[in-house]
Amino acid sequence: MTTTNNPDLARDAMGHLQLRHDGQTCRVSAVRNFPITAPAEAISLVSPEGKELAQIARLDALDAATRALIESDLTQREFTPAILRILRISSRATPSTWDIDTDRGPTRLTLKGEEDIRRLNASTLLITDNHGVQFLLKSLSSLDRHSRRLLDHFL
Repeated sequence: MTTTNNPDLARDAMGHLQLRHDGQTCRVSAVRNFPITAPAEAISLVSPEGKELAQIARLDALDAATRALIESDLTQREFTPAILRILRISSRATPSTWDIDTDRGPTRLTLKGEEDIRRLNASTLLITDNHGVQFLLKSLSSLDRHSRRLLDHFL
């Protein structure tokens, strides 16, 4: 594994990200090592087998074209909707069904247990539904009063 600020990347005919290094071309995927706390730092380029082939210290250190390739790959891989509002919760006990508004539109999630609400810091929560989808609540203080009241029963 090498740390680089200038990876030789391109897309193949199928749209897969390709890394050229040591005279070889390998299919890779970009993976954030710290997706919540440092999303623009420590990006790994991993093979389909999961082996880390290169690491990028900071996205902002890359040229615009390379950064665009990596950000495009990250967007295809990641799906963490941000919770904007909590409209309704079916019950104060778990399992419960939550109707929420996210940055990707309205949806419904099922919370299996209170342990599926993980506090990342004083104001940020990561909520995992029964299908394993993770929802990010970036700031408790940004919630409206109704949403906060509903959430308080689980914190």
